[in-house]
Amino acid sequence: MREFVISDAKAETAVLVGLITQGQDEAKTREYLDELEFLADTAGAVTVKRFTQRSGGANMTTYVGKGKLEEIKSYIQVKEDEEDPIGMVIFDDELSAKQLRNIEKELGVKILDRTSLILDIFAMRAQTANAKTQVELAQYRYMLPRLQRLWSHLERQGGGSGAGGGKGTVGLRGPGETQLEMDRRIILQRISLLKKRLVEIDKQKTTQRKNRGRLIRVALVGYTNVGKSTIMNLLAKSEVFAENKLFATLDTTVRKVVIENLPFLLADTVGFIRKLPTDLVDSFKSTLDEVREADLLLHVVDISHPDFEEQVQVVNETLKDLECADKPSMIIFNKIDKYQWEEKEPDDLTPATQKNISLEELKRTWMAKLNDDCLFISAKNKENIDEFRNILYKKVRELHVQKYPYNDFLYEADIN
Repeated sequence: MREFVISDAKAETAVLVGLITQGQDEAKTREYLDELEFLADTAGAVTVKRFTQRSGGANMTTYVGKGKLEEIKSYIQVKEDEEDPIGMVIFDDELSAKQLRNIEKELGVKILDRTSLILDIFAMRAQTANAKTQVELAQYRYMLPRLQRLWSHLERQGGGSGAGGGKGTVGLRGPGETQLEMDRRIILQRISLLKKRLVEIDKQKTTQRKNRGRLIRVALVGYTNVGKSTIMNLLAKSEVFAENKLFATLDTTVRKVVIENLPFLLADTVGFIRKLPTDLVDSFKSTLDEVREADLLLHVVDISHPDFEEQVQVVNETLKDLECADKPSMIIFNKIDKYQWEEKEPDDLTPATQKNISLEELKRTWMAKLNDDCLFISAKNKENIDEFRNILYKKVRELHVQKYPYNDFLYEADIN
């Protein structure tokens, strides 16, 4: 099911909408909209304009206020006669059924929120039966509370009498509600079927994991688009799909890696993101079993990103939700080749920000306390990869001795 797909046809033109609130300042909103634009680009849409509004919070009926909605509507109308009219408006937060219905009625174009956009990308990226089932389950869970919106074309009209013989708006009420209940029942049945299918898939994957032998399991985790697949390709000498797009990897890939005669399993997992839909996390729990069953987590971070520390926090929170926060881990700061900074002018008295800190200075902050649990590399340019392999070998070997103390190949590796 591809209810939200926007990427199969010609690229549609989109505008983005976000809020500036007490808990989310202008800089943060701008960064979130940058990410939303990257999501839209990944899904195949072209962003032409952004709208923001300062507010105490999202309007319960239209997300933004009446004036801002009118401003967006006027912009859409101006663009109507151009070669690429506005095809959709994308909101940076998840919208309720009521908000979706009211905004769609007012603007007259396709309305997406961050959740439906992410679901679209996941549907586009899903390749295996497992991933497709998980995405479909998440889509149905998203649709279920929004079914009323899908039936907005059955708006009740005055006049006429229905089966109940009542007055006024009764005329179309019966058929509309009957169809709505039918759709709800069909979706609930489909959700139940998909859950059962995922249980079966999970059993199969559990059996596969048991058959992998006595090997240490290492999982690459991190925010989306930080370079996990590139690192996987370097270590495993494989050809896992890697692209400068969000969620380039959706299906978990497991490869056997050997460093100095020491074999272990390396898993490349789906990337995390801010405001990741709860239904999507729930649906992908079986895929994330590779993370839960890993002996060592390699937390990959894009150090060139202006807000990498928040991304680290997002990943840590997700790992906590998966009950994996206490696992042995190592932070791999990737993309050092892209790290940029600007030295402050001597007369600049404003507080220093990350963009004013050199990479060497950054290494002397909280990261210095991590010792061998922290490494700076460039997977693209293969910088510090030998050091990475050496540290990884030591950690895997230590874990292997603890978990499988009587495995002979370790001693063979020492002799060789």
